[in-house]
Formats: sequence, structure tokens, C-alpha cells
Amino acid sequence: MTALDLHVSPLGRVEGDLDVRVTIEDGVVTSAWTEAAMFRGFEIILRGKDPQAGLIVCPRICGICGGSHLYKSAYALDTAWRTHMPPNATLVRNICQAAETLQSIPRYFYALFAIDLTNKNYAKSPLYAEAVRRFAPYVGTSYQPGVVLSAKPVEVYAIFGGQWPHSSFMVPGGVMCAPTLSDVTRSIAILEHWKDNWLEKQWLGCSIERWLENKTWDDVLAWVDENESQHNSDLGFFIRYSLDIGLHKYGAGPGTYISPGTYFDPTLYENPTIEGRNAALIGRSGIFADGKWYEFDQANVREDVTHSFYKGTGALHPFDGETVPIDPAEGAKQGKYSWAKSPRYEVPGLGHIPLEAGPLARRMAAAGPNAAPHQDNDPLFLDIFQKLGPSVFVRQLARVHEAPKYYQWARAWLDQLDLKESFYTKPTEYAEGKGFGATEAARGALADWIVIEDNKIKNYQVITPTAWNIGPRDASQVAGPIEQALVGTPVADVEDPVELGHVARSYDSCLVCTVHAYDGKTGRELSKFVINGMV
Repeated sequence: MTALDLHVSPLGRVEGDLDVRVTIEDGVVTSAWTEAAMFRGFEIILRGKDPQAGLIVCPRICGICGGSHLYKSAYALDTAWRTHMPPNATLVRNICQAAETLQSIPRYFYALFAIDLTNKNYAKSPLYAEAVRRFAPYVGTSYQPGVVLSAKPVEVYAIFGGQWPHSSFMVPGGVMCAPTLSDVTRSIAILEHWKDNWLEKQWLGCSIERWLENKTWDDVLAWVDENESQHNSDLGFFIRYSLDIGLHKYGAGPGTYISPGTYFDPTLYENPTIEGRNAALIGRSGIFADGKWYEFDQANVREDVTHSFYKGTGALHPFDGETVPIDPAEGAKQGKYSWAKSPRYEVPGLGHIPLEAGPLARRMAAAGPNAAPHQDNDPLFLDIFQKLGPSVFVRQLARVHEAPKYYQWARAWLDQLDLKESFYTKPTEYAEGKGFGATEAARGALADWIVIEDNKIKNYQVITPTAWNIGPRDASQVAGPIEQALVGTPVADVEDPVELGHVARSYDSCLVCTVHAYDGKTGRELSKFVINGMV
């Protein structure tokens, strides 16, 4: 038996640094450790500041989903200050959140994920030449228009928010904008242009209504071969190519999912409360574990720091959370190996377990029982989960499935705006309080917990989707979602482990690929290389 350790650093294409260390035996990963290599410290920055500081600081956490950070920061204060939200304000927040996610889907697919589909390891596939023609970085026939047109939806965000990224126009009690009819009609034109020229023409090869008719995996397979346009669309080709090169066979992860949900019915969340969130959501919240659905409850969330570069061990609820960094060298002596904490969720009968966040988690929540008439009710990915199981491919398909869905929602919300009504209700700024705000960023569950005392922030904790997914082992030595997903991954060429990139990037982890391979027995460096495909 041949065993070696492979250290991949970094393994992302977005922000920060994600190091991955794996043990490989007979060409298959048997153990994995994910290491967030950069300290951020936003919770420390916010401590002692004005309660509204999160509206300025949190959007700077990420240059790609800063709008999502603003969205949940605003709702955290809405619940702490017990504000009133005019329906128009809820609609604008929904529209902008959706616009940001719509830009992320094609940008992520072409620029961060699909370029690996041109890796030489797939040269034996009969579809390889077509993959290169379409997805080669910068020059691919699909790459360039997909990336360029991905910028269109956030133009809508900028119309309402004044700028994108790093806008701060969402405030407790509403939004700081007064859109005109011209703004609304321009936004409609932008979204329809994006839909006509990329979503339907290039990506789907059909109408969004036709794609959304698919309710089972068999429906999807029939859709691919229904006509030439769909068969040769980017989505049709991606499905065919993924199945040919085996992306549906590995990268499963824990098979447990968390979604706090996002987008509110404007008539059901005029007075935001923590307790009233779930019933008001359009994009449903929920936990899926051990084949069952559970209602999402923020009270069940914990963050474990046993293997993180922070003082202490064990887990705390975010309202009581601590962010006390220690020297990594000292932490390593205690078995700590990452700057990420380990979020866990208490599921009845299962204890505090790791949960995967992201589009697949949202799709599993959407397939749960008891959907209200205003809520997303979509059985497709439950059927795919049951027939294929989770994988790199299924995770990707879940992400791109949301583009037509969110387009329809955003387009309808624009029609519902009443420009004669208010977009803001001035709140009472209470000196004491606790607030919770959450959303679904493009990458998954994103939430803030704020504790206010004496008109200042006493404690502020942020849990990002990347934290849910890349968190290290916990006090019980249970691996995090990506650590679990990497186990079982086949590596055809240790000098070019593109399969590891597929798994990590299928989570779209917001951590920025140089690879160092070492023999596990001698420590000798085997090779140094880049798996970005863009250098």
C-alpha cells in the first residue's frame, strides 16, 4: 500500500487562503484537514462600536457578497431595535440580495469552477475538446460572455444601493433610497437583457419556465435530450460532461444541511423578530439530517474552537461567543490548525453536528414538508439526492438551478414596488438588546448575532457559509463538511490533483492554487505546481 501526504496551498480562487492537507492511499484520499490560513478579526473590530457600525464594517468582510453581509447586519439590528419595515423596503432588500446572487452564479461557474473542466487529465473524454472550446479561461466561447454578462444584475443593485460592492444603504427600519419609475424600468430592462442574452440563450437553451418544469432527475435527463438547443446549451453540456468524467461519484460531504432561509414576504415581516423569521420567509429555512427535516432555530447554533487558533476549547452560542486569537505556533501545540471556528448545530437525537451550507442545502430545505403558499416548494433536489446522492456535480447543479428561480422572483418584486409609499420607518434606538439577522449568500448560510449594552456593541459574532463548510474538527474530533467531502476523492495525478480542486470549489469557499506534494514517510517534497489553470 502506498501512502503519502499532499499539502495543497492555497486551494481557492476567491478570497483569503485555504490550505488543504490530505493523506492519500492507493490513489484515494483517506483523511483531510482544511486550514484557514488568514485571521480576519471583524468581531473584534466591532466590539465597543456604535450598534450601526456593522452596516459599514460587515459589507467589507467580502468583496463578492458584501450585499449579503449588509442584508443580515440590517436585519440583526431590526430585531434588536424592534423596527417597522415598510413593504417597499423589504422588496428592495430582496431585489438587491437576489441581484447579487444572480451575478455570482455565472461568474463563479465560468471563472472559478469550469476552467478546471479543461484540465489535461480529462483529455481522454470524447467531450474534452468541446469543454476546452467553451470553458478555457479568457478565450472560451462561453467563458467570456458568461463572465462579462454576469456583471449586469449588480447594476440593479447599484441603482437602488448607490454602489456595489460595499454599499450601506440598508438601515434599521428600511432602505436609504427613493427609487423613481425610471429606476424601476431601467432595472427591469437590465434583468431582462441578462435573461435573454445569457440565462436563456446561452445557459439553458430554452425558457426559464421550461427548465423549472423539471421535478425529478429523470425529468432533467429527458430535458437534456429534448432538443438540440437544450442538448448543446452550456447547462446541457455541463450535465453530459460531468457524468462522463465522473463528477457525480465523489465529494459527497456529510449529507446534512443547514439553511436559515432568505427573502421575506413584505406583508409578513413588517415587524422583524427572531421568532417570526421562518414563517415570513420565501426562500425557506430548515435543517436536513438523517433523512429528516427540522425547523431552523438559531438557538441551536454553536461555534467550537477546540482546533481553532482561539483561546479555549469547546463550543459557545454566538450571543456568548468569544473571539480571542492566539499565536498559531502556540495553538499548534494544543492541536489547533485553523483560523476558522467549527460551527455546529444541535439536532434532536444527533447532538451537535456539522452541517453543509450552500445551494444544495437551500434546495433540500425547499423540498421539505409543510410549505406555505408564499414559500419556495421545489422537490427536484430531494429526488436527485435520493437517486444520485450528494456530489461535486449535484452541488453545482443546485447552484445553477437557482438562476432562473431567483430571476423570476426579482422580476416579480420589481413589479410589486409602490413608489408612492414609504421605504423607511425611523426606529427607536434602544440602548439594550439582542439581535439576530440571517440570509442565504450565494455560498450559503450567513448570519450575525449582536448584543447591545449601553448603546454600544458588547458582542458581535458572524458565521459565514465558508465557516460552516471549511471549519476544522470539533471537540469530538468530527471533521468539518469539506474535510468529509474530500475523503474518498480519487486523485489520478498527485502532481496535478484537480479532483481536490473540484471538491473544494464545489462549495465555492470564500478563501483564495499552488500545490506542494510531500511523501508522507520521508517528508520529501515530491512536486510544486499550480492548479489554478489561470497562470
